[in-house]
Amino acid sequence: EQFGAENGISVVVQEVVPFDNIDDRVITAGPAGEGPDIFVGAHDQLGNLVASGIVAPVELGAKTDLYAPAAIQALNYEGQNYGLPYSIENIALIRNADLVPESPATFEDLETVALGLLADGTIEVPLAVQQGPADPFHNMPLFTSCGGYVFGVGADGAYDPTDLGIDSDGAIAAATAFQGWVDSGLITPSLDYDGMLSSFAEGRAPFAITGPWAVPDFAEVNYVVEPIPSACGGEPQPFVGVGALMVSAFAENPLVAQTFLVDFLATEEAALALFEADPRPPALTSALEAVSDNPDLAGFGAAGVNGAPMPAIPEMGSVWTAWTDAYDLTFSGTDPAEAFGGAGEQIRNLIAGS
Repeated sequence: EQFGAENGISVVVQEVVPFDNIDDRVITAGPAGEGPDIFVGAHDQLGNLVASGIVAPVELGAKTDLYAPAAIQALNYEGQNYGLPYSIENIALIRNADLVPESPATFEDLETVALGLLADGTIEVPLAVQQGPADPFHNMPLFTSCGGYVFGVGADGAYDPTDLGIDSDGAIAAATAFQGWVDSGLITPSLDYDGMLSSFAEGRAPFAITGPWAVPDFAEVNYVVEPIPSACGGEPQPFVGVGALMVSAFAENPLVAQTFLVDFLATEEAALALFEADPRPPALTSALEAVSDNPDLAGFGAAGVNGAPMPAIPEMGSVWTAWTDAYDLTFSGTDPAEAFGGAGEQIRNLIAGS
């Protein structure tokens, strides 16, 4: 409203679909002349959006240096910037400090503590992490800590789609560890997002693995946000995601859209307003510093130090379904080498076909 009033135009904000469906909606609505000038997106869809001709470059100019380097890197595709980053985030361990006063040194220690609390009837859910169906995104820190990876990284720092790690030896070891955690009762395959939220919010789970979007639901819990501890002797590496405002290639008002992003929203005032509305770590460095005394942000920041941007290459679109199915098969007792080996073959065929 403020931008519209200052520029003599009408600005309409529409909440039309769930966040996960925005990209699909824009891909169909844009070419039909029914899409928005600006849409909210996640950086990992960038490769698909660029390849589909849906998103237009955004020239940040001198504003580029005002943002976290990881956020700018995530929105750079083949040398061009696509969008204005507004949040940079990752998942972490959320610990109920009343149930577990001390941080577990390793994931194996976490398992011992959680199953002990389950055995004595103190809690009902040892580890609240959404599965049901399996969730590779939330499993990623443990998957990498036990030796798995998705795509290798080339000398230029970009993901190499020819180096698929879903069925590598490390990935099979990680899948075997997950099967063990299911068998021990630590991980509940049927636990969905709502179950994760309610079990931790109601004190029925001592630990949760989730992101800053869930924290507002934990207001009644004495919780601590901290890094996910080492599993299998390795280093957890969560996916880092960047939320962005992107300009449609079919925008009716492309110059106004660029002005709105670069001149109006690329300010500390706007970044802090977005943070107040939905407290996710701001991508604008000065705004992040302004809220740095927030212990939740400090915890998520520490958890994401060793994180990596979720692959934004189009080939990533061929990964999710097979990867999810491999976890579900493993959780139901299929040999991990068979489940993840099959997923690797399926993903390579999909990539080759596309």
